[in-house]
Amino acid sequence: MKSLNWLMRGLLVLGGIVLAYQAWPISRAAWQAQKADTVLNQLRSVSLLGIGQTAQLPGILAGIAALDRAVAADPVAGRYLERSELVVGAALTARLDVTIDQRVAWLRSAEADLNAGLGAAPARGIAWARLAAVRQGLQGTSRGVVDALLMSIDTAPMLRAVWPARLQLILDNWVAFTPEERERLGAYVVMTWRLNPERRWMAEVVRSPFDELFVRYFLRDEPGAQEEFAGHLEYLRKLKK
Repeated sequence: MKSLNWLMRGLLVLGGIVLAYQAWPISRAAWQAQKADTVLNQLRSVSLLGIGQTAQLPGILAGIAALDRAVAADPVAGRYLERSELVVGAALTARLDVTIDQRVAWLRSAEADLNAGLGAAPARGIAWARLAAVRQGLQGTSRGVVDALLMSIDTAPMLRAVWPARLQLILDNWVAFTPEERERLGAYVVMTWRLNPERRWMAEVVRSPFDELFVRYFLRDEPGAQEEFAGHLEYLRKLKK
């Protein structure tokens, strides 16, 4: 009995050592990823709210390096997707003193991370929208943009935070959709109009007379939509004067 007790204790100790050894890469990755939290939050606050402390290039580069180490230590979907968010944020921050080639390299890196992350965790609507935007930046209008956009809508149709980005991608890639996809996307735009009582965001997406024409076409059968949409456009035009 005494020897059995020692054996059980030994196995418990050994199990603890093995567990700690297996958990170390995850812990190390989490510790490295935390180093990028500050700069990620800065990019998010400026992007979504237009307020907050703007991220500086040294902090962005340090954050990317930290996430590189996190991915190397624990190459799981969440780490790839987190790094893609930071890299895209860096590429799209206009005031950073970096070359166009560097921005393109960041977008290509983000595309690779998104492909890897979404391959393992496909039910990520925001990440699919990010992939569509990255492909738009790299390739322009293409089926790659369309496919990623449709996946974003399929996986998270009710996520209001990405409705403006999706509408912009719909307008930019209208020629690449099939007739069936156009019908489906038109219904999707109408759904977002109906479900969101604050609709000025739809006017904010408009950048040209063609955009306005398409949005009006989507809303052609909605009672009162043309007048309300026109009112939002007029309000934004006055603000710009």
